[in-house]
Amino acid sequence: MSVVQEKLKLLPDAPGVYIMLDSEGTVIYVGKARVLKNRVRQYFHTSEKPEKVQAMVDNIADFSYIVTPSEVDALALENTLIKKYKPKYNILLKDDKTYPYIKVHTKEDFPRISVTRRVKNDGKYFGPFMGGVSCKEIVDVAAKVYHIRTCNTAIADKPKKPCLNHHLGRCDAPCAHLCTKEEYAKNVERALAFLAGDYEEAASILEQKMKELAEAEQFELALDYRDKIRMLEKLGGRRITSMPRDVDADIWAYASNGLYAALSLLVTRKGVMQGSLNFALDEGAGERSETFLSFLTQYYANKTIPHELILEEPFDDGLFVSYCRQKQGRGVEITRPKFGVKRELLDMGIRNAAEYLEKSISAIRHKSDMTTQACARLQAVLGLQKYPKRMECYDISNISGVDKVGSMVVFTDGEADKMQYRRFRIRTVEGANDFASLQEVLRRRLEKLGTEDEERFAKPQLVVIDGGKGQLSAVREIFLEMGIGDIDLIALAKQEEAVYTLTAEEPVRIDRRDYALKMLQRIRDEAHRFAITYFRNVHNKRNLASLLEEVEGIGKMKRQALLDKFGTISRILEASEQELCGAAGIGKELAARLKKYLEEL
Repeated sequence: MSVVQEKLKLLPDAPGVYIMLDSEGTVIYVGKARVLKNRVRQYFHTSEKPEKVQAMVDNIADFSYIVTPSEVDALALENTLIKKYKPKYNILLKDDKTYPYIKVHTKEDFPRISVTRRVKNDGKYFGPFMGGVSCKEIVDVAAKVYHIRTCNTAIADKPKKPCLNHHLGRCDAPCAHLCTKEEYAKNVERALAFLAGDYEEAASILEQKMKELAEAEQFELALDYRDKIRMLEKLGGRRITSMPRDVDADIWAYASNGLYAALSLLVTRKGVMQGSLNFALDEGAGERSETFLSFLTQYYANKTIPHELILEEPFDDGLFVSYCRQKQGRGVEITRPKFGVKRELLDMGIRNAAEYLEKSISAIRHKSDMTTQACARLQAVLGLQKYPKRMECYDISNISGVDKVGSMVVFTDGEADKMQYRRFRIRTVEGANDFASLQEVLRRRLEKLGTEDEERFAKPQLVVIDGGKGQLSAVREIFLEMGIGDIDLIALAKQEEAVYTLTAEEPVRIDRRDYALKMLQRIRDEAHRFAITYFRNVHNKRNLASLLEEVEGIGKMKRQALLDKFGTISRILEASEQELCGAAGIGKELAARLKKYLEEL
């Protein structure tokens, strides 16, 4: 009897997450179950299964499971493991964008307004803003019309000198005690109404100011106000008149042909259509309802869940509502409308999803050729030990041995996995010695294998070196020194695009049209780009620090404050005296002295 059959007998009658593994020990599917015993056994029944499910079952060599206190915990853990392992047969959310929000810091005595991409429970948030709407423009309107401060200056008992924003009529200067808390609170209340969609008052005030500026022949400023009025008209035009203004809803539509899927999302906030998003996906191996629920959990993992979801797909509503309560302290209303404006929006989403699926199928297939199929092709062409699910590529950058840095970029299933990228400052190598620098970087990286850090830095199946035979030999020494024999190692020479391996004297030359070579070129070029970017940052900061040492009155603490605020010499060169004063410890006189010094460079 097989290992799998033996384990099936021991499955518990409890909720949890199950993890399917192939013969190489690679995770190929992660799922959650209300009852592990029942759910996992279903895969191995002899009944006919959909093509994708059967393909997965044929590849299962083993499985493991984790028991959880509840199914809600299982759902959350499933999402975590999917992100970690990126299993082949799960539906995966890739290239997920985070859109900006406008935050009003209502917990402060004199609330300020800012733009952010991270939503926390520490103020009032408006958004997300998408579809060509600029958050900065909206914040600018709030400052010009309602005089809400945009700086992070602390309001102290001792009044400060009013800044430029006050003189420009953009702030009532609470830091200078030029307005009371009550007066400022009234402005904040009006600004909150504006951000919630009440644009009429703001448009009227902007129009009046535009006319005044035009009469004073300040035409450039008048044009700026005109553009802001048009932006508000554009926002107002997105209002869904028959929808209440207090409705925050996401409308989800799903289309699938059994192999590929598309989801369309329409986002409405305060009765205003914010925009739409479309996702093209490989269909997962789970049931459609499970697939949809898994996708929603992935999508909302780092986003605020709105008060209402409008959709047609059947799934476990109660489980998702419980997940929402656990995640953000409140539930969500799930609506499946039959008529009315919500049904019209849903029908629009369904049409969008179907059209997007039809247009995207060829693109999805091409992406597969460029990624997973290219990985499989690379294994065959180079005779690799394993399918290179995780590829790591390394490069070194320096000028004459100065500011030496190394880069590690990671591709998972042929796609850039930027959260896994790492940078290295070379510590032990003297002078310009790329071979020794590569050895240091690889030794530091491989030392993490078999430690707790391997949870964050998974073991690669393939290591790629940017270089030729010399670089490959240098890194091979580290592999031998550390007893690494189950990771493939190759080098890609830039000029000839020849692949050097440890198993052949002569390099392998892959057809330049082959997707396998194109993938190697992508990861090599990405490692080079990442190394060069890091080198420039390090080099600029070092040069900046040495330049600042020559300015009288700027010691170690003030140099660090300038570095923290601006980062590069070019940004300091571009900064005004007023902006230089924004760095801790830099007063007006010192800022003027620094500005004069930099202008004379």
